Amino acid sequence: MEEEAPVQLRASVLIVSYNSAPALRRCLTALESSAGRESFEIIAVDNGSHDETPEVEEAFPNVTFLRLPRNFGFTKAINIAMRTAKSELFLFLDPRVEVQPDTVTALADLLEAGTTAAAVAPLLTMPDGTPAPKLYRLPRLEEIPALVRDGAFTPAPPPALDNGPAAVEFAAFTALMLRGWFIKGLRYIDERYAETWNDAEIAMQIRRANRKTLLAPEIRCTLHPEPGPFADAPPDVKSLLASDWASGAATYTSKYFGAWAGAKLRMSVAIRALFGFRFALLSGVLGGRKMDGTQAIP
Repeated sequence: MEEEAPVQLRASVLIVSYNSAPALRRCLTALESSAGRESFEIIAVDNGSHDETPEVEEAFPNVTFLRLPRNFGFTKAINIAMRTAKSELFLFLDPRVEVQPDTVTALADLLEAGTTAAAVAPLLTMPDGTPAPKLYRLPRLEEIPALVRDGAFTPAPPPALDNGPAAVEFAAFTALMLRGWFIKGLRYIDERYAETWNDAEIAMQIRRANRKTLLAPEIRCTLHPEPGPFADAPPDVKSLLASDWASGAATYTSKYFGAWAGAKLRMSVAIRALFGFRFALLSGVLGGRKMDGTQAIP
């Protein structure tokens, strides 16, 4: 009897999770119920969690789990996932996102349709159906000091939602499908970034390559408004995250606007931390501290 040819993988769904077991379980449950499930793989990277993630792993034998001993930051974890992936389309997915049955295949259809886009994002909605797109302005040099101070990117209004896919400047990694050849051509994500600014890096690289990121409003996912894994983190971890954010901003600034601009930014953050008596942040900024696995994160 002739054996059936294996189904060729169209996409790899890549999830980085840290102390997010309930959200991860819901996310994987939705993915396993997807149409065309046999055409994509799921890779979940556990970034050193201390919760019930091992129980989630046991419940989903068809998911590839990669367990890291410590939290090495999002960039290193997602790079490990991409290097493990077997397909040429990568869907980055936050554990708090719940896909619809056709989300993965619809995103793959759009990228495979011959468009010049390097990436495509679904429209994220709240559980009540209210749009909640994770879209931002690509950081401009003059804006970056304020972004460092605020700890967040500048939101961008979504394009018209009834005109089909539309180009956007910067879609977060919350739910984003990328062409594998594009990101492999960059040798994956620059690991000078750690937990933050990695999505801004890819948005800028897409722009520099004269490619596009498309928002596809007809393809939807639910973003559950739950606090992130660091919402209740102790002060030393919050300081580490603030330092990571400043370090990412300085790396981005140096890379795209010059080393002197990056040094000026780092010094301005250090001075503000000094006069604000934020000595842990001051030490972190001057030492370039970031979430890279060298720290024990509770």
